[in-house]
Amino acid sequence: MSAKESTIEQELICHLQELNYVYRNDIRNSETLRNNFREKFEKLNFVHLSDHEFDRLLGDIITPDVFKASQTLREKQTFIRDDGTPLNYTLVNIKDWCKNTYEVCNQLRINTEDSNHRYDVVILINGLPLVQIELKDVTISPIKAIEQIAKYKKDRGNGYTNTLMCFMQLFIVSNGASNTLYFANNNDEFFKFDADEQYLPVCRAANHEGHKVLNLHAFTSLMLPKCTLGRLISRYMVLVQSTRQMMVMRPYQIYAVESILQCVDQNSGNGYIWHTTGSGKTLTSFKTAQILSKDERIK
Repeated sequence: MSAKESTIEQELICHLQELNYVYRNDIRNSETLRNNFREKFEKLNFVHLSDHEFDRLLGDIITPDVFKASQTLREKQTFIRDDGTPLNYTLVNIKDWCKNTYEVCNQLRINTEDSNHRYDVVILINGLPLVQIELKDVTISPIKAIEQIAKYKKDRGNGYTNTLMCFMQLFIVSNGASNTLYFANNNDEFFKFDADEQYLPVCRAANHEGHKVLNLHAFTSLMLPKCTLGRLISRYMVLVQSTRQMMVMRPYQIYAVESILQCVDQNSGNGYIWHTTGSGKTLTSFKTAQILSKDERIK
């Protein structure tokens, strides 16, 4: 890591601390990652697991299937304890994501039998690594970080398949000053990247006026406040059952959904949302109908 890249990393961590994330400089490997998750899991579910039960729990939830892990993250689950009694649990507070714990760690190393990877900055929600931020020097395109992530995921036995990193939902890449991108995690068939073709659906943040937000500091202020990130992962990432693909909605789609919901809440009459051809009107409509059918509201 270059000195400039290290500076960008430290500035990002400081900014996240200003947003009330807890900096966990003690989480540096898979063991400390597991121990932290165990603490958060037991507190959330009002339970104390034996070491054997916790190992079995990890065996149940850790999977190389990104889509399955994403479903497990968002749904209630049942675990049979050693005495035969069922434990109904969730991995995070799925009713109110704002009430989860939000932590950040850096230079996390995941060593497996077949790989040795290090991740720049990882955001933990209730102890689970859900957002990975890879940084490059200001002179380097963040496309190089995407290539690095894609390479990591191709490695045999990588940490995304056999550790708690399997719950990764969102990747963010940035060179700090001029370009910040984000995209959803997926299984291999939907996670193909070529420097020329760029198969991955990559997003850029934008404000309500449609202006792109590419600077990392501005991006963090807009996209990474705890409740904003919680809503993005819980509400505005869509799991497509038919293809087992995960999609993250683009900023203009999110703003459109929120505008419709606000109109409904305020009973302020009819209106319309205008999207250009091919910009995802169906997804916007689907998500709006889904939220309204569940009687959810923007908090």
